[in-house]
Amino acid sequence: MSDERLVGIVLVSHSAEVAASVAELAKGLAGGATAVPVATAGGTESGGLGTSAELISAAAASVDRGAGVALLTDLGSAVLTVKALIAEGDELPDGSRLVDAPFVEGAVAAVVTAAAGADLDAVEAAAKEAYGYRKV
Repeated sequence: MSDERLVGIVLVSHSAEVAASVAELAKGLAGGATAVPVATAGGTESGGLGTSAELISAAAASVDRGAGVALLTDLGSAVLTVKALIAEGDELPDGSRLVDAPFVEGAVAAVVTAAAGADLDAVEAAAKEAYGYRKV
């Protein structure tokens, strides 16, 4: 399968290490999912904790294959920064969407679903369903 029309996924965290680890986990649990374009936007440009609109925009551009970009965030300013970028309208690729999902479980579900060639609506739905995964 060509990756030309796969949904891109961006994982936005306050920590570069957390974002990278969640990306590695999600791709690993999706059988490697090497075709799925996944990028991280963790921390600030200087390597500290926080969020960066510039890093988020660059990550989204890097995974855009024309099928939409799902952005999953950890908390607080990550959510607010993505919302602001979407509201600006020209900072993210067309079809970029903030996905309301738990960060780790949602990322795994999103990558697995995107790897199957699903569209953005299905990727978002799978990630959102992760809220229902009960552990006890």
